[in-house]
Amino acid sequence: MAFNSFAEFLNMGGYAFYVWLSYGFTAVLLIILTINSVKMETQIIKQIKQRIKREAKLKQAAQRRKEEM
Repeated sequence: MAFNSFAEFLNMGGYAFYVWLSYGFTAVLLIILTINSVKMETQIIKQIKQRIKREAKLKQAAQRRKEEM
């Protein structure tokens, strides 16, 4: 669809409200999805680090028990 002016482009042939609302809604959802994904990634990385630390402590405890025996 070709537009003769920028105002016609913004008007979208009389459907501006629906078109721009759709773009806005989609943009908001994509922003929320991105923020949520970053939060989840950070949380998962934190959990993995905690598990690694816990496993290292358990290995050290097991080695100490072997040495004591």
